[in-house]
Amino acid sequence: MKGLTRKDIARVAAEDIPEGYCVNLGIGLPTMIADYIPAGREVLLQSEQGLLGLGPAPEPGQEDDDVVGAGKSHLTLLKGASVFSHSDSFLMIRGGHIDIACLGAFQVAENGDLANWSTGSSTETPGVGGAMDLAAGAASVWVLMEHCQKDGAPRLLERCAYPLTGHKCVTRIYTNFALIEVTPQGFVVQRIADDINFDTLQKLTGATLHLSPTCQPYRPQFISTDDTLSVTP
Repeated sequence: MKGLTRKDIARVAAEDIPEGYCVNLGIGLPTMIADYIPAGREVLLQSEQGLLGLGPAPEPGQEDDDVVGAGKSHLTLLKGASVFSHSDSFLMIRGGHIDIACLGAFQVAENGDLANWSTGSSTETPGVGGAMDLAAGAASVWVLMEHCQKDGAPRLLERCAYPLTGHKCVTRIYTNFALIEVTPQGFVVQRIADDINFDTLQKLTGATLHLSPTCQPYRPQFISTDDTLSVTP
Protein backbone atom coordinates (compact mmCIF):
# COMPACT_ATOMS: atom_id res chain seq x y z
CA MET A 1 0.00 0.00 0.00
CA LYS A 2 1.90 3.01 -1.31
CA GLY A 3 -0.62 5.17 -3.09
CA LEU A 4 0.68 7.84 -5.44
CA THR A 5 4.33 8.75 -5.85
CA ARG A 6 5.44 12.30 -5.07
CA LYS A 7 5.64 13.01 -8.79
CA ASP A 8 2.08 11.80 -9.33
CA ILE A 9 0.79 13.91 -6.43
CA ALA A 10 2.32 16.93 -8.17
CA ARG A 11 0.83 15.81 -11.51
CA VAL A 12 -2.68 15.55 -10.11
CA ALA A 13 -2.45 18.98 -8.46
CA ALA A 14 -1.04 20.52 -11.66
CA GLU A 15 -3.90 19.07 -13.70
CA ASP A 16 -6.44 20.52 -11.27
CA ILE A 17 -5.23 24.13 -11.58
CA PRO A 18 -7.77 26.05 -13.69
CA GLU A 19 -6.83 27.99 -16.80
CA GLY A 20 -5.47 31.47 -16.16
CA TYR A 21 -4.84 31.08 -12.42
CA CYS A 22 -1.91 32.69 -10.61
CA VAL A 23 -0.32 30.07 -8.34
CA ASN A 24 2.44 30.29 -5.75
CA LEU A 25 4.57 27.16 -5.32
CA GLY A 26 5.93 26.48 -1.85
CA ILE A 27 8.97 24.55 -0.71
CA GLY A 28 9.39 20.84 -1.49
CA LEU A 29 6.70 18.80 -3.19
CA PRO A 30 4.68 21.83 -4.44
CA THR A 31 7.68 23.04 -6.50
CA MET A 32 7.35 19.89 -8.63
CA ILE A 33 4.00 21.16 -9.95
CA ALA A 34 5.97 23.34 -12.39
CA ASP A 35 7.09 20.19 -14.23
CA TYR A 36 3.56 18.96 -14.88
CA ILE A 37 1.35 21.86 -15.99
CA PRO A 38 -0.61 20.36 -18.92
CA ALA A 39 0.56 21.47 -22.37
CA GLY A 40 -1.46 24.37 -23.72
CA ARG A 41 -2.83 25.47 -20.34
CA GLU A 42 -1.95 29.03 -19.31
CA VAL A 43 -1.05 29.10 -15.62
CA LEU A 44 1.08 31.82 -14.02
CA LEU A 45 3.45 30.30 -11.48
CA GLN A 46 4.83 32.73 -8.91
CA SER A 47 7.73 32.55 -6.49
CA GLU A 48 7.95 34.83 -3.48
CA GLN A 49 11.48 35.86 -4.48
CA GLY A 50 9.94 38.01 -7.22
CA LEU A 51 9.40 35.74 -10.21
CA LEU A 52 6.19 35.37 -12.21
CA GLY A 53 5.95 32.98 -15.15
CA LEU A 54 7.99 30.05 -13.86
CA GLY A 55 8.49 26.96 -15.98
CA PRO A 56 9.72 23.43 -15.30
CA ALA A 57 13.10 22.41 -13.96
CA PRO A 58 15.98 23.07 -16.40
CA GLU A 59 17.96 20.42 -18.20
CA PRO A 60 21.12 19.32 -16.37
CA GLY A 61 23.85 21.88 -16.93
CA GLN A 62 21.37 24.64 -17.80
CA GLU A 63 20.64 25.76 -14.25
CA ASP A 64 20.55 29.50 -13.51
CA ASP A 65 21.13 30.37 -9.85
CA ASP A 66 18.99 33.49 -10.29
CA VAL A 67 15.93 31.42 -11.24
CA VAL A 68 14.94 29.35 -8.22
CA GLY A 69 11.82 28.49 -6.27
CA ALA A 70 11.13 29.10 -2.58
CA GLY A 71 13.27 26.09 -1.58
CA LYS A 72 16.16 27.17 -3.84
CA SER A 73 15.47 24.44 -6.42
CA HIS A 74 16.23 25.51 -9.98
CA LEU A 75 13.36 26.37 -12.32
CA THR A 76 13.08 28.14 -15.67
CA LEU A 77 11.33 31.27 -16.93
CA LEU A 78 8.71 31.01 -19.66
CA LYS A 79 8.35 33.52 -22.48
CA GLY A 80 6.78 36.71 -21.09
CA ALA A 81 7.92 36.06 -17.50
CA SER A 82 8.45 38.95 -15.09
CA VAL A 83 11.21 39.56 -12.56
CA PHE A 84 10.58 42.06 -9.79
CA SER A 85 11.54 42.98 -6.25
CA HIS A 86 10.90 40.89 -3.17
CA SER A 87 8.75 43.68 -1.76
CA ASP A 88 6.59 43.78 -4.90
CA SER A 89 6.21 40.02 -4.66
CA PHE A 90 4.78 40.32 -1.16
CA LEU A 91 2.53 43.19 -2.22
CA MET A 92 1.14 40.73 -4.75
CA ILE A 93 0.68 38.04 -2.07
CA ARG A 94 -0.75 40.33 0.62
CA GLY A 95 -2.91 42.16 -1.91
CA GLY A 96 -4.95 39.05 -2.71
CA HIS A 97 -3.57 38.47 -6.22
CA ILE A 98 -2.63 34.82 -5.70
CA ASP A 99 -5.45 32.46 -6.67
CA ILE A 100 -3.88 29.35 -5.13
CA ALA A 101 -0.96 28.86 -2.77
CA CYS A 102 0.38 25.29 -2.99
CA LEU A 103 2.21 24.53 0.25
CA GLY A 104 3.77 21.62 2.08
CA ALA A 105 2.72 20.86 5.65
CA PHE A 106 3.58 18.95 8.78
CA GLN A 107 -0.05 18.88 9.94
CA VAL A 108 -3.50 20.03 8.86
CA ALA A 109 -6.51 20.18 11.19
CA GLU A 110 -10.07 19.33 10.17
CA ASN A 111 -11.05 23.01 10.40
CA GLY A 112 -8.30 23.97 7.92
CA ASP A 113 -5.61 25.07 10.39
CA LEU A 114 -2.12 24.73 8.88
CA ALA A 115 1.19 23.91 10.59
CA ASN A 116 4.13 23.90 8.18
CA TRP A 117 7.13 25.57 9.77
CA SER A 118 9.84 24.88 12.32
CA THR A 119 12.49 26.91 14.14
CA GLY A 120 15.11 24.22 14.60
CA SER A 121 17.74 26.47 13.06
CA SER A 122 17.83 30.10 11.90
CA THR A 123 19.58 29.01 8.69
CA GLU A 124 17.72 25.85 7.65
CA THR A 125 14.67 25.48 5.42
CA PRO A 126 11.79 25.36 6.27
CA GLY A 127 11.38 28.41 8.46
CA VAL A 128 8.36 30.66 8.70
CA GLY A 129 9.31 32.36 5.42
CA GLY A 130 6.37 33.70 3.45
CA ALA A 131 4.00 30.88 4.39
CA MET A 132 2.03 32.99 6.87
CA ASP A 133 1.50 35.68 4.24
CA LEU A 134 0.41 33.09 1.68
CA ALA A 135 -1.93 31.38 4.13
CA ALA A 136 -3.61 34.72 4.84
CA GLY A 137 -3.45 36.30 1.38
CA ALA A 138 -4.15 33.54 -1.15
CA ALA A 139 -7.72 32.92 -2.25
CA SER A 140 -7.21 29.15 -1.77
CA VAL A 141 -4.54 27.08 -0.04
CA TRP A 142 -3.76 23.61 -1.35
CA VAL A 143 -1.51 21.35 0.74
CA LEU A 144 0.62 18.62 -0.84
CA MET A 145 2.13 16.13 1.63
CA GLU A 146 2.52 12.50 2.62
CA HIS A 147 -0.57 11.23 4.46
CA CYS A 148 1.47 10.06 7.45
CA GLN A 149 4.79 10.87 9.07
CA LYS A 150 7.70 8.46 8.66
CA ASP A 151 6.79 6.79 11.96
CA GLY A 152 3.20 6.29 10.81
CA ALA A 153 1.70 9.12 12.88
CA PRO A 154 -1.14 10.92 11.09
CA ARG A 155 -0.68 14.38 9.63
CA LEU A 156 -4.43 15.03 9.31
CA LEU A 157 -5.74 15.72 12.80
CA GLU A 158 -8.66 17.10 14.76
CA ARG A 159 -6.30 19.83 16.02
CA CYS A 160 -2.72 20.62 15.05
CA ALA A 161 -0.13 19.82 17.72
CA TYR A 162 2.50 22.07 16.12
CA PRO A 163 2.56 25.90 16.04
CA LEU A 164 0.14 27.24 13.45
CA THR A 165 1.08 28.93 10.20
CA GLY A 166 -2.50 29.92 9.46
CA HIS A 167 -5.97 29.51 10.94
CA LYS A 168 -8.78 27.94 8.88
CA CYS A 169 -6.88 28.58 5.65
CA VAL A 170 -6.48 25.16 3.96
CA THR A 171 -9.12 24.33 1.36
CA ARG A 172 -7.74 21.17 -0.23
CA ILE A 173 -5.19 18.44 0.62
CA TYR A 174 -3.33 16.15 -1.80
CA THR A 175 -1.67 13.17 -0.10
CA ASN A 176 -0.27 9.94 -1.48
CA PHE A 177 -3.59 8.24 -0.66
CA ALA A 178 -6.38 10.73 -1.32
CA LEU A 179 -7.61 14.14 -2.39
CA ILE A 180 -9.43 15.63 0.58
CA GLU A 181 -11.48 18.83 0.72
CA VAL A 182 -11.70 20.86 3.92
CA THR A 183 -15.36 21.76 4.48
CA PRO A 184 -17.48 23.10 7.36
CA GLN A 185 -18.29 19.43 8.10
CA GLY A 186 -14.60 18.47 8.22
CA PHE A 187 -12.47 16.33 5.89
CA VAL A 188 -14.32 15.06 2.81
CA VAL A 189 -12.59 12.45 0.63
CA GLN A 190 -13.19 13.39 -3.01
CA ARG A 191 -10.77 10.91 -4.62
CA ILE A 192 -9.05 7.83 -3.23
CA ALA A 193 -6.07 5.84 -4.51
CA ASP A 194 -6.62 2.45 -6.12
CA ASP A 195 -4.62 0.47 -3.53
CA ILE A 196 -6.41 1.68 -0.40
CA ASN A 197 -10.01 1.57 0.81
CA PHE A 198 -11.88 4.12 2.87
CA ASP A 199 -11.75 2.16 6.12
CA THR A 200 -7.97 1.82 5.92
CA LEU A 201 -7.62 5.49 5.05
CA GLN A 202 -9.65 6.37 8.14
CA LYS A 203 -7.31 4.33 10.35
CA LEU A 204 -4.37 6.36 9.01
CA THR A 205 -6.09 9.67 9.81
CA GLY A 206 -6.32 11.45 13.14
CA ALA A 207 -9.74 12.97 12.48
CA THR A 208 -13.08 11.80 11.12
CA LEU A 209 -13.24 11.43 7.36
CA HIS A 210 -16.41 11.79 5.31
CA LEU A 211 -16.70 9.97 1.97
CA SER A 212 -18.09 12.08 -0.84
CA PRO A 213 -21.02 10.39 -2.64
CA THR A 214 -19.24 11.28 -5.88
CA CYS A 215 -15.81 9.99 -4.80
CA GLN A 216 -13.60 9.16 -7.80
CA PRO A 217 -10.33 7.24 -8.31
CA TYR A 218 -7.26 9.24 -7.34
CA ARG A 219 -4.73 9.10 -10.16
CA PRO A 220 -3.18 11.44 -12.72
CA GLN A 221 -4.92 12.03 -16.01
CA PHE A 222 -1.52 11.54 -17.63
CA ILE A 223 0.96 8.72 -17.17
CA SER A 224 4.68 8.59 -17.82
CA THR A 225 7.69 6.36 -17.39
CA ASP A 226 10.26 9.02 -18.27
CA ASP A 227 8.53 12.21 -17.17
CA THR A 228 7.21 12.80 -20.71
CA LEU A 229 3.46 12.92 -20.25
CA SER A 230 1.11 10.79 -22.33
CA VAL A 231 -2.66 10.68 -22.11
CA THR A 232 -4.07 7.81 -20.09
CA PRO A 233 -6.18 5.53 -22.32
